[in-house]
Amino acid sequence: MRTIWNGSISFGLVNIPIGLALATQRDDVSFRTLHRECGTPIKQKRWCPHHEREVEADELVKGWEVAKGEYVVVEESDLESVALQRSQSIDILRFVKLEDVDPVYFDRTYYLAPAAADAQRRPYVLLLRAMQETGMAAVGKFVLWGKENLCLIRAQGETLAMELLFFADDVRSKAEIEEAVEATEVRDAELGLAEQVINSLVGEWEPQDFENEYRRDLKAMLDAKLAGETITRPEPVAETPVIDLMEALRRSVAEVQGTKKPKAAPAKSGSRKKTAARK
Repeated sequence: MRTIWNGSISFGLVNIPIGLALATQRDDVSFRTLHRECGTPIKQKRWCPHHEREVEADELVKGWEVAKGEYVVVEESDLESVALQRSQSIDILRFVKLEDVDPVYFDRTYYLAPAAADAQRRPYVLLLRAMQETGMAAVGKFVLWGKENLCLIRAQGETLAMELLFFADDVRSKAEIEEAVEATEVRDAELGLAEQVINSLVGEWEPQDFENEYRRDLKAMLDAKLAGETITRPEPVAETPVIDLMEALRRSVAEVQGTKKPKAAPAKSGSRKKTAARK
C-alpha cells in the first residue's frame, strides 16, 4: 500500500514505525468549464478590481480580514515565526474508550501500515492486540504538511486506523437544537409507531449494499452522450402533500410491511413424520 507519510507512533519509551496511507478516495465525476462556442477550457485569471488589471503571482500576499473590507497583510516571514517544527512522530497524549469519542469529531480516515521487517512489525501488532482487548483508542498529535493535527488511533479489524479529528473549537454548538427538542413533546402512540418503522427496517451494516445512485446514473448519462444518444429530461416529481404525522407513520409501517417477503411457514411435525414414513 502506497504511503504518503512515514514516521512512528511514540508513547513513553515505545516507538512504533508506521506509514500513513489514505483509507478513502471519492470517485466523483468532475467537470471543466468550457467556452460553449469553441469548447475551449476557460482560464481563471487573478484580477484586481481596484487597478482593473491582471495580477502576477509575485504581486500576491496573504491577508487576514479583521472587518468588512479591512485586512492585515501577513508576510511569509510572519508565518515562519509560528511555524511548527517538522516531526515524523505521532505523539500519544492519552488513551480513551473508543465509544466515548463522538463521530462528529471525525474528519478523515487513514490506515497505519506497519514496517516491513518482522522485528519492527511486532510493536505494531502488540499495540493493535492491546487495543482490541481493552476497547481503548489513542489520542495524539502530529504535524502533517505544516499543520498541527489532532488524531485518534483505533483498531479496525486487523489494522490500526487513524482518524484526523476536529479540535473542540472546530465543532459548532448544538445547544440551540437541543433546546428546541427539549421543548417539544411527542405522544406515546406516535412514539410506538415510530419504533415500529425503525424495527421494520433493522438490518446488518453491509457497506456494499448501498450504492451512489446519482454517480451511477451520471456516468451512464455521460456514456450515452459519448455514444451520440439523445438525452431526455425526466418528468418533474410531484410534491408530496403534507399529511398528519400519525397518518404518515401508519402509512410508513404499512409500506414497509408490504415490501417484506413473507417467511415460509415451518413444516408441521405430523407432516414430517408422514414424509419419513413414505421413505
